[in-house]
Amino acid sequence: MPTISVGRDRLFEALGRTYSQEEFEDLCFKFGIELDDVTTEKAIIRKEKHLEEDSTEDEEVIYKIEVAANRYDLLCLEGLAQALRIFVGIDPIPTYTLRSIRSESMLKMHVKPETSLIRPYVVCAVLRGITFDEARYNSFIDLQDRLHQNICRRRTLVAIGTHDLDTIDGPFTYEALPPSDINFVPLKQVKNFRADELMEFYKSDLKLKKFLHIIENSSVYPVLCDCNRTVLSLPPIINGAHSAITLKTKNVFIECTATDLTKANVVLNTMVTMFSTYCKRKFEVEPVEVIYNNGRSYVYPDISLYHMEVSLSYITDIVGVPLEENEVASLLNKMQLHAVKSLSEDKKCTFTVSVPPTRSDILHPCDVAEDVAIAYGYNEIPKRIPASLNPLPLNQFSDLIRSEIAMCGFTEVLTWVLCSYKEDFAMLNRRDDKSTAVIIGNPRSSDFEVVRTSLMPGMLKTIGHNKDHPKPIKIFEVGDIVLLDEMKDVGAANRRQLAALYCGATSGFELIHGLVDRVMEAIGCQFVQSGDIAGYYLERADEPEFLPGRQASIIYKGKRIGAFGIVHPEVLNNFDIPDACSFVELNIESFVQSQVS
Repeated sequence: MPTISVGRDRLFEALGRTYSQEEFEDLCFKFGIELDDVTTEKAIIRKEKHLEEDSTEDEEVIYKIEVAANRYDLLCLEGLAQALRIFVGIDPIPTYTLRSIRSESMLKMHVKPETSLIRPYVVCAVLRGITFDEARYNSFIDLQDRLHQNICRRRTLVAIGTHDLDTIDGPFTYEALPPSDINFVPLKQVKNFRADELMEFYKSDLKLKKFLHIIENSSVYPVLCDCNRTVLSLPPIINGAHSAITLKTKNVFIECTATDLTKANVVLNTMVTMFSTYCKRKFEVEPVEVIYNNGRSYVYPDISLYHMEVSLSYITDIVGVPLEENEVASLLNKMQLHAVKSLSEDKKCTFTVSVPPTRSDILHPCDVAEDVAIAYGYNEIPKRIPASLNPLPLNQFSDLIRSEIAMCGFTEVLTWVLCSYKEDFAMLNRRDDKSTAVIIGNPRSSDFEVVRTSLMPGMLKTIGHNKDHPKPIKIFEVGDIVLLDEMKDVGAANRRQLAALYCGATSGFELIHGLVDRVMEAIGCQFVQSGDIAGYYLERADEPEFLPGRQASIIYKGKRIGAFGIVHPEVLNNFDIPDACSFVELNIESFVQSQVS
């Protein structure tokens, strides 16, 4: 959940009244946000530098407010104040408009085909007649930073550039050029840099060095220029110094380059709707035409209303309160959603909900119902005991299996679903045939590179971390593994597994074998002769994680569902386990499926 810092006095000025801290906390709670902390700018600095408190200074009070991660319109004081004023009934829902301008007079952005190699999309808009002061300017910059960290995913998906339109001339071009062909003076610098030199220069910059990886290994870099070949920006790294905005800027040109067009539109809409309130013509935005090499052109921003049909019964069923039609419409209005009621063909009340460009989080009727619940007040919704729900057969069976294994003296553990590639294969003496494991595309660390294809790595790591625990150690886990499956729409499928491990002075093979027999007895399955599909039997196995000749496959109704055996000494050594271990893992979905069939 992102937390924004706003000056209390400036916020109260924007809200049109002063609140006590208790009153403001109550307002935040009703609106679905939270006053997380009350501090001062200097107190934050003193805390960071471990300095003593100085109570003699007259300091501005800072409110740290926690907002929902998908409410991008609340990431700045302007959006927060506007939303709260509408919520308490001071202001109506604003109407955002595009400036009426002829096509030949509209600013144009020409996109070169080479941009498809690195960042293929760009969207643009202009804020005319804007008035900045220091607080507004800082809020404008802060919103860009918060969007970059949030929806833009640290500029990988979207990068925002803002420019003083009076210092540049259209039409503009968005290109992708070799680094040696790009020369300009970057923001806050006076020296002209070549793009490849600039990448080296910023490797020592604490703020910008973390964005260099996005483009530094590409043969071409994205760049925006005006008609005089003046470089506006090198996205997603830095803007040019020539077009930097200042407190005196009156006309702001905003461009967002992106790898995700949907998110680019959300970001652009957020920027223009939040700060068009300071324009000479309030809530008016000037459009820009983006022209691609294939002849297609698009006009941005798209700030039209999005309409959604939601029935009254759907809302009341989710909220759990029998609300009247007019009350629902009023509650939605408090959340910036205009609702018009009508009767459907079956004479049921339905709302046509108009979603403004500020509310990109409204994607489904359930989002509308959530806003009704927030505006109504969660504390006002009567508490009731929900109707009983029947658990899924697989989950119910898993709980029964857990009870049986626990009664056999085993302790349940819960291990990570993600593990390292080495743990899932090499450390188990297994080879990856590229047809089983789901590989994480961008892992945060080497410990979480793949989705586990077995419960064994987590179990052995648990023993390795607890090897000094008194022996024997008897643990089990009932959990999911994930395997590649082309028959599934997502390309992979979960499998519910049971695993148990015995670690002691001896291998405990007979105890693991007995546990298998106990599980089969508990589900009413008899031991049968090899080849008989009426029950279960064992046959020789040859798995690399077990000792040869000390392992067996479990065959249930003609299908192999798992294996057990003495863990191979090499595997134990890989997990730093000095004692002998026996292990069993089997698929328990087979039992549920056979009962259903």
